[in-house]
Amino acid sequence: MYPVIAIVGPTASGKSELALSLAERLSGEIVNYDSVQIFRGLNIGAAKPTLQEQQRAPHYMIDLREPTEIFTAGDYQREARRVLGEIRERRKLPILV
Repeated sequence: MYPVIAIVGPTASGKSELALSLAERLSGEIVNYDSVQIFRGLNIGAAKPTLQEQQRAPHYMIDLREPTEIFTAGDYQREARRVLGEIRERRKLPILV
């Protein structure tokens, strides 16, 4: 079993900043599980991490597809499992946000 941190809550509740702080302190990498952030160009309402935030800690599962593409829950699961496996291989802590 591998440890993982999951941060959940409403929009604008501070999840991203908490994730960044934990990633910096615990050698973590951030995995998005917001359905809107998966799509490119949907930045205004999605609260996507800025380039500066992404430089503070690695981020995954952001801007994977065009909004016109189909991306199912099964697609997400397969991609997320692959990303989680890669993070574990690097012996980093996955932080789901």
